[in-house]
Amino acid sequence: MTGNVGLLTSGGDCPGLNAAIRALGRACQEAFGMRLIGYADGFRGLVHDRTTELDSSQLSGILTDGGTILGTSRDKPHRMPIGGKKRDMVEAIVETYHRHHLEALVCIGGGGTQKNALRLKDAGLNIVTLPKTIDNDIDLTDTCFGFDTAVGIATEAIDRLHSTATSHNRIIVVETMGHRAGWLALAAGMAGGADVILIPEIPYDVNRVAEAIRDRTRRGKRFSIVAVAEGAMSKNDAETVEGLLQQKQNATERREKEEASERLREFHDNRADHTLQLTKMLEELTGQESRLTILGHLQRGGTPSAADRVLATWLGTECAKVLNERHYGVMLAVDGRSVRLVPLEDVAGKKKRVTPDHPMVCSARLVGTSFGD
Repeated sequence: MTGNVGLLTSGGDCPGLNAAIRALGRACQEAFGMRLIGYADGFRGLVHDRTTELDSSQLSGILTDGGTILGTSRDKPHRMPIGGKKRDMVEAIVETYHRHHLEALVCIGGGGTQKNALRLKDAGLNIVTLPKTIDNDIDLTDTCFGFDTAVGIATEAIDRLHSTATSHNRIIVVETMGHRAGWLALAAGMAGGADVILIPEIPYDVNRVAEAIRDRTRRGKRFSIVAVAEGAMSKNDAETVEGLLQQKQNATERREKEEASERLREFHDNRADHTLQLTKMLEELTGQESRLTILGHLQRGGTPSAADRVLATWLGTECAKVLNERHYGVMLAVDGRSVRLVPLEDVAGKKKRVTPDHPMVCSARLVGTSFGD
């Protein structure tokens, strides 16, 4: 295929985005004679027609850079803030697509991007997506670029916190990102030797967490490391969420569904400091000084790991091949040592979550790690 291809990065930034942009651009231009047009700040760049041609000079020297040279945003095509109101801008995006005579549009992003890309496919555009997220929660793909780097950063933080925990006979609670999936906390917790790992998929009982820490103290251990995913919740909170989700599913009218969704959002918003509260409770229950470290956006930044550079480059070049073969309406998913094409309808709106019997969970339990259940 020769012609114009559009490209945007959407959602949260993550390591490896520039490596994917570079690989896609070079393969498109040098192997297949395509012209790559980048759109700034995600889907908003399509609405406002903010473009940059990604030629060899733009793609040079960005392999090791964190972030994205195109910029990104979480704006949704069908609910974009314009003039103080949320507006449906899909039609404007379609107009921009045709104005630039695009053969296809590549969207690099996480779960939200897959849903937004499907909306554009349904509007008649040729869409291909690449999976990226430090949360590793996109369904139907073994892994996403950005995840390996984030695990490495979180693991290094836990390694460093071991020294202060040991010196002061403390409980150190480390909160990782991950949205409502536990992959990041699980992997970093295992790699860093955390004594307790709390993830959204396995609701915890704080008394069981405290008992696991007290048991360590009785065995002469001077400290404990608790790795907590930002979406982790107690058994009581998990029951509340389940009830709210059931209300949403049972709602028959649009207004009722929106009200249930709003109650669910409010519940999660009110839990913003849940890890701080957990830290205080552990100090009260164990009598051991406790400190909290929230890694936050630190996990998104910096130079991508070698594994993420390789994965992003592989997916970027495979994407160029897919475009050349005119396969559209798909996400490129990692399946072992190969890439398979997954219809956007099969992945949009779905999450890959840790199962309670996942081999990593079983392995962690065998070395004595507590999940608070």
